[in-house]
Amino acid sequence: MAKVETFQDLVLEPRKRGEEMWRWLYTELRSAIIDGRLKSGARLPSTRNLATQYGLSRGTVVAAFQRLQSDGFISSE
Repeated sequence: MAKVETFQDLVLEPRKRGEEMWRWLYTELRSAIIDGRLKSGARLPSTRNLATQYGLSRGTVVAAFQRLQSDGFISSE
């Protein structure tokens, strides 16, 4: 199945005060996957691009992606 890049259309809720940034990103992406806003096989942006887009450190994005992967929501190929 070909991967389709659809992340540009995805809207993430603002981070709650005091919420860890990696946990916010993880929760938002997880919700998008569960709700079907991120389709199976959709290609996520690179960690660098996502970090730049949301003003996060790359390490924050990597932590969120690692948790999503360990929980079985995404896979890297």
